[in-house]
Amino acid sequence: MSLFRISEVAELLGVSDDTVRRWVDAERLPATTGPDGRAAVAGTDLAALAVALADDPDPAVVRRHAVSARNRLRGLVTGVRKDTVMAQVELICGPYRVVSLMSAEAADDLGLEPGVVAIASVKSTSVVVERP
Repeated sequence: MSLFRISEVAELLGVSDDTVRRWVDAERLPATTGPDGRAAVAGTDLAALAVALADDPDPAVVRRHAVSARNRLRGLVTGVRKDTVMAQVELICGPYRVVSLMSAEAADDLGLEPGVVAIASVKSTSVVVERP
C-alpha cells in the first residue's frame, strides 16, 4: 500500500499543507502514522478524496493550475479498468481529471492501480502515462 506525506497529498491535490491538515483534523481524510513517525495518508484514501474533489472542483484552485498546451501533470491514479487488451486509466492531477487509454500490458508494466503516483504527459489529443 502506498503512503503519502501531508506535503505530497497537498501537491497532488493542488492545495496547501494546511488545507490537508484541516481535512485530516475534520476526519474528511483518514491519516495514520508513517514509518518515519509523521502523518501519512493511504493511497486508496487519497484516491477516494481526489475523485470527490474532481466532481466539485474549487475555481480558485483551477485558476492557480492554468498551464500551456503541452504538459507533464503529476497526479494520483484513481481508477484502472482493464480487459484482456486495453486499459482505461484515470488520474487526478491537482484540479484536473485525466483519462488515458493504453494497452493492458502497459498498465501492468507501469504498476498502475488506485493510489499510485503517475505522470500524464499531454500533447494535443494524446495522453501518455508514466511512473515518476
